[in-house]
Amino acid sequence: KRVFNMSDDISGIIFNDGETYERYMGVWSRKVGAQFIDWVRFPNSLDFLDVGCGNGAFSVQIDELCSPSSISGIDPSPAQIEFARSRKINVSSSFEVGDSMDLPYQNEKFDVSLMALVIFFVPDPKKGVTEMARVTKPGGILAAYAWDVISGGLPMEPMHKIMREMGIKYPLPPSIEASQKSEMKKLWKNIGMKEVETSTFHVERSFKSFEEYWAISSLGPSVIGALNELSSEVVDGIKLKLNETLERDKDNNIVSRAFANAVKGIKAGGIADN
Repeated sequence: KRVFNMSDDISGIIFNDGETYERYMGVWSRKVGAQFIDWVRFPNSLDFLDVGCGNGAFSVQIDELCSPSSISGIDPSPAQIEFARSRKINVSSSFEVGDSMDLPYQNEKFDVSLMALVIFFVPDPKKGVTEMARVTKPGGILAAYAWDVISGGLPMEPMHKIMREMGIKYPLPPSIEASQKSEMKKLWKNIGMKEVETSTFHVERSFKSFEEYWAISSLGPSVIGALNELSSEVVDGIKLKLNETLERDKDNNIVSRAFANAVKGIKAGGIADN
């Protein structure tokens, strides 16, 4: 396992602006979200809960790709929820500010409960997953996916690597171990989920120039705060090293890669179990 020489102070990870998040993470989120949806294969006409819905990027994909009956989203950031509410969603939807470890919903309300790129932000993942299970109907689906932080799967890993080498601290989510398939499987099995499976999804994104890559990547929630505290000379040094190390394709576009782990399971007590 890699040893992290950095702060895991969640307060340094900034998610208070739906539009900035959309430019940086929205594109990555949609790429991995489409693969995740394809893998889980949700039946039509289900009631979905999107836990840690952020600015609603994944809720829109549920709407477009899953033929749901309804979508509910919850997130701790009022600004992100405001952005999510402004999105066009074709089915009945509601977005509210709240805590993943204390969901404000009745027992067995949803057919599907999901965490998209969120489980590592939950201070106590087991508590969060237990809450998701509580609000899911027997026979319903519980699923999650998260960037593989420990193995270098984050989209901002190239910049993180340089910052580590330079001894610059940057914040990471509080529960990075929950991004591992073995840990996901254990969490799902420990709360009694059936038919538990895991998978990994690889995604890539290209940028026409280093300027474009930097303009978008420097907005990454785990680096923007750290970069703002550095001198312009140090930031220039990071840019120089990054420009030298990034992968390029035959047309000289920058190719950036990321990968996420996923888990899915069925809540016991459905018709098939009786």
